[in-house]
Order: sequence, then C-alpha cells, then structure tokens
Amino acid sequence: MPAFDLPLSELEHYTGTNPRPADFDAYWDAAIAELEDLDPRVELVPNDAMNHPTVEGFDLWFTGVGGARVYAKYVRPRKVQGLLPAVLRFHGYSHYSGDWMELAGYASAGFAMAALDCRGQGGRSEDVGGVRGTTLRGAIVRGLDDPDPTKLLYRSIFLDTTLLARIVMGFAEVDAERMGSMGGSQGGALALACAALVPEIKRTSSVFPFLCDYQRVWEMDLAKDAYEELRYFLRRFDPRHERAHEIFTKLGYIDVQHLAPRIRAEVLMFTGLMDQICPPSSQFAAYNKLGGPKSMKLYPDYGHEGLPDEDDLSFAFLQGL
Repeated sequence: MPAFDLPLSELEHYTGTNPRPADFDAYWDAAIAELEDLDPRVELVPNDAMNHPTVEGFDLWFTGVGGARVYAKYVRPRKVQGLLPAVLRFHGYSHYSGDWMELAGYASAGFAMAALDCRGQGGRSEDVGGVRGTTLRGAIVRGLDDPDPTKLLYRSIFLDTTLLARIVMGFAEVDAERMGSMGGSQGGALALACAALVPEIKRTSSVFPFLCDYQRVWEMDLAKDAYEELRYFLRRFDPRHERAHEIFTKLGYIDVQHLAPRIRAEVLMFTGLMDQICPPSSQFAAYNKLGGPKSMKLYPDYGHEGLPDEDDLSFAFLQGL
C-alpha cells in the first residue's frame, strides 16, 4: 500500500519523539486543582433556532480559567425519560461548535450532547489573551515565549473541556456514569485530553487527532497547514535552532501523547495512513500510550478527510455508554 510515514509494523510500536517535561504530572495536577476554586457561573438559556419537534437546544455559558466566558451548545430530548447518557463534541482547528442540526441526531437518539466553542477560534467563546510573546499564527504557540508555562493557550482550552464535562455531569437529566467524548482533528485531540482530565469519561471516539508529537511533525517537514505556526515560530524566534529542545519540551505540556497514559476510557481511534496534516506516527504516539481498552480503524488510502463509515461507527460505539 502507499505510504509516506513509518511502516505499519513500526507505527504499532512507535512511542513518540517530542520531549515530556519532567514536571508534566505536577503541571496538570495543579491545573485540575485550580478548577476547585473557580466559580463557573453557569448560564443555560433556551435557544429555539433548531425548531425541532423532539429535541431542544440551549446556549450554555460558563467562566473558565483566566475569567473567560466560554460558550457551548447543549441539546437534549424534549421528553426525558430516566437519566441520559451524555456526549461532549469538540470541533476542528479554527472552526466552531457547528450547526444545531449537527447535534440533533444524538439527542433524538436519547443522548444529551454539548458542543464547545474553543476560545480564540471561530465561535463565541471569549479569548482573554494576557500572554507575553507573539500572538500571531495560532493557538499552539500562544504563550510559548511567556516565562510562565501555565500561559499556554491550550492549557486553558484543555481545562475548558474539563469544566464542560463537570457542568454537564451535574445536570439533573444526565447520568454521570455514562459520559463520552468525541471529535475529529483538533476535536479528536480534545476528546482525548478531556478523557485524560475527567476520569468519569467512559468512551472516546477520536478521529485523526491533532496536537500530538509536535517534534515528529516538524522533523517530517509537515509543519505547515494546521501546524504552520510551528514553522513560523522556529523561523522567527529560533532561526538557528539553538532553543529547539527548550521549545519542544515546553510544547510537551500540551502534547496529547503525554496525557494519553491517564486515560481509562475505552477509546476508538480513526487514522488515515496517508494523513499529511496529522501524520500517522504522531497519532500512534498517543494511541500506543493509552492506558485503557482501545481499538483503531485504519484507512490505508485516506488522508485528513472524510472517512467512510466513521460517523456510523462512532455512533454505534458511543451507544455502548
């Protein structure tokens, strides 16, 4: 079969290139602890834009770290009988939570579903900024030159997924024992990050996850398209690569492969072996570190694109909640 990355026999054992910071666990333990003192000030406002006969929608607002007001769409069946399983859906890079009707299928099948707008991207969530260094060219490098590693933007976004999960688990109609997460590309990475930080997540569907093994992406000369900001940052701020190890080690705090060992949810991952946006080896770096039950659907001839049957397979998988 065609290939541009490692052979499948090597991918199945590849465990990543990007350095893991020595204090990685302490960093994320402190981040989770920070949420205990945060008042999310939840607002749930009915939204009739969908005008659906069996599903109702709500604008969900909450306060995340740094004081940002964060937005998500929330849908549930109009007639609730018993406690509902709930799924958190996360969007691709630069996108937003999508249309209401994209969520209606799950709700009409008896799920509650929340879809996050990532701060600083295409939706309604607030980006409060407040970091030193460049804010040009993307979320990965936001905060990378700030002396305080807690200023990395993806730390805040990962914690937004955590807060969203906690809020939805607290709704009266939701069964907190039947929580799932899902998404593709950036959304696939956030679905995994959420499962790592929220042990109550039971099942995760992750489609070609982004935000994995940054150094591998760079070494493959794929720091373009979604990863373009890595090339920009190194060319502009480290043209002789004198700080490369320091830069990639700091990025290690927000590298999903390093969060993967915390995941106890059952994970279904989808990977195209011709993916030159999120190369297969970067995805396998996370997959091979997963700590719970897992399976992967491989598409040998597909890249970063729609994958046949993926929606159906994800739905069938999450019905097992």
